[in-house]
Amino acid sequence: MDLNADLGESFGSWNMGDDAAMFRLVTSANVACGFHAGDPLTMLDSCRAAFELAVTVGAHVGYRDLAGFGRRSLDMSFDELFGDVLYQLGALDGVAHAVGASVDYVKPHGALYNRLVHDAEQASAVVAAIQAYDPGLPILGLPGSQLLIQAKEAGHPVFVEAFVDRAYQADGTLVPRSQQGAVLHDVDSIVERAVRLATKGEVVAVDGTVVQVRPDSLCIHGDTPGAVEMAAGVRSGLEAAGVELESFA
Repeated sequence: MDLNADLGESFGSWNMGDDAAMFRLVTSANVACGFHAGDPLTMLDSCRAAFELAVTVGAHVGYRDLAGFGRRSLDMSFDELFGDVLYQLGALDGVAHAVGASVDYVKPHGALYNRLVHDAEQASAVVAAIQAYDPGLPILGLPGSQLLIQAKEAGHPVFVEAFVDRAYQADGTLVPRSQQGAVLHDVDSIVERAVRLATKGEVVAVDGTVVQVRPDSLCIHGDTPGAVEMAAGVRSGLEAAGVELESFA
């Protein structure tokens, strides 16, 4: 099972999360590409840390929305979104190559991630940009999303992820962050959820429905309070349950 986290989200003098600790706990890092978060120096530090710790680097592409941290859905034309995704891929991949690393998968961020579950037009722009940059680049996303459907049709390796610290709705989508209880904080229950996802491929939704997920990767958000404690607990819990941790990519 892969364990991924959104990292490299600091910007200038503004710091987000404890990347130094998180890089030692995950097997894959979704590194911000400068549009929703991150900057050239942060990308460089992130790629260098990933390379030194044998953590796989993924491009965490998002809307051009630094002020809103990429959590505001934007109406964009096909060409606008195509260009923005292509730009982010090239930026992170160039930085990665400079330190001996490489971008080995793509995972959209925030509002873009959620919109690509249902928005076929925006999904087509994102897939087209990834296809233009690297036709064989793996893509990580929510099961049943337009992103993964179209990526698979285009010939990309696709991988499914689940969130150990986010509440689920009965249809398998995430509870919006605007709703109370959308983000989970109790470490013990999060560890229990992670082990159930890894060993049984299922998660309990907010209404009690058991949702089948069967993930290739589990995500822990590095920007939530107590993220390091949570990640350490999840990693220990998975290992205790006999789950081997390795990057899907």
